[in-house]
Amino acid sequence: MIRRFPLTRHQDERGWFAELVRASELPKPIKQANLSFSRTGVIRGLHYHERGQDDLFLCLQGMVRVVVLNRESGETFTEDIGDDNPVAIYVPGIHAHGYEALTDTLFCYLVTEEFDAAAPDEHGVPWNDERVRDLWSTSSPILSERDKSAASS
Repeated sequence: MIRRFPLTRHQDERGWFAELVRASELPKPIKQANLSFSRTGVIRGLHYHERGQDDLFLCLQGMVRVVVLNRESGETFTEDIGDDNPVAIYVPGIHAHGYEALTDTLFCYLVTEEFDAAAPDEHGVPWNDERVRDLWSTSSPILSERDKSAASS
């Protein structure tokens, strides 16, 4: 099940502080943290994991649109998170998931499995799959080569 964790910002004249995650609130322990910078218009995904990796998405700076597709039911979830909506989103990895950078963004994924380069558990669904293509704000995203090939197959 997708879970939302509102992030409370404690603000004063210095700036703000927010607690990002409590391990006790997550279904599985975090084993790796990843950080990415994306320029406006980038879509990363949709990806899914068959061996049990879940992701906790946090937009640290800027705004992203998170898109999740339940590959079995076809149900979708989307939410814009970041500066204007400080929320963390927990996504079970069996669902296809990704995000679009609505602004230049600094994005963190906390994951429940360490990446295994020798046997990666990374699978793709095209960003423009008919079940999700209308959820993005762009129809001409900037994509990685891997995501381009998923979209053309």
